[in-house]
Amino acid sequence: MVEWHQISVVSSDQGSDPVAEVLTKLGAVSVTFKDAAGQPLYEPPPDSHPLWRQTLIVALFEQPLGLEAIRTTVSNALPATPLSRWNIEILADRAWELEWMDHFRAMQFGKRLWVCPSHQGPPDPEAVNLVLDPGLAFGTGTHPSTALCLEWLADQDLGGRKVIDYGCGSGILAIASVLLGAQNAIAVDIDPQALTATAANAQNNGVGNRIDCRYPGEITGETADILIANILARVLEELAPLLNHLVKPGGKLVLSGLLREQVEGVRYAYRQHFTFAATGMRENWVRLEAVRNS
Repeated sequence: MVEWHQISVVSSDQGSDPVAEVLTKLGAVSVTFKDAAGQPLYEPPPDSHPLWRQTLIVALFEQPLGLEAIRTTVSNALPATPLSRWNIEILADRAWELEWMDHFRAMQFGKRLWVCPSHQGPPDPEAVNLVLDPGLAFGTGTHPSTALCLEWLADQDLGGRKVIDYGCGSGILAIASVLLGAQNAIAVDIDPQALTATAANAQNNGVGNRIDCRYPGEITGETADILIANILARVLEELAPLLNHLVKPGGKLVLSGLLREQVEGVRYAYRQHFTFAATGMRENWVRLEAVRNS
């Protein structure tokens, strides 16, 4: 059985990438970053990838070099980079790609919707069951903002409706919409991986022919009965001029991915075309619902 050597060290946010680069050159098969001091990162700007001021860098080695040898090499390569709390741990070989199965279980949203991993049978075969495994694209239902959207969808009469899932990630909201009765859905994202994941997940749930995956520039002239966007507050505000015109008069707009203190700013961005109604909340995350004015 192979023994993996997991070596960790704490550095600053500025030093994390250079340290990771050296560890990779030394033969690390993976390098991950974690919070080392309990600093929350609520909402980074679009296309940015901020790190914690104190970042725990964890490197996994199959062929051990020894902690002292690695520490000396990294310190010599980056003499001005602050490094602390070096540690080494020996890990027995496991099927790492299957580790998520121990943590991802079927989840219920509302009275009739379940999101189930493929390795676990649906707890209620008579319910609406969406099969989804964690992947590279965001969205499994575990995040409060996604859960708020799924709960809202499960409580709606979606029969015959057309839905736009803007910022689709894994496609979970578009797929749930169709499984719950929507006629069809357009899944929109800027990330090619998200569109690939959405198409695969839709096919896996038997609704591939009812979900159309597109980039934002490919939805000009479209309107929907329901538009649901689970993104971030700043992005939702920036997208207001576009999303305003993607909802039919009398149609519904559902916005999620914002924190409680960001609600008024998002409402203000959509005030000209929408009347806001119900609000949902889970932890500190908020879901807004609005109706398009005639």
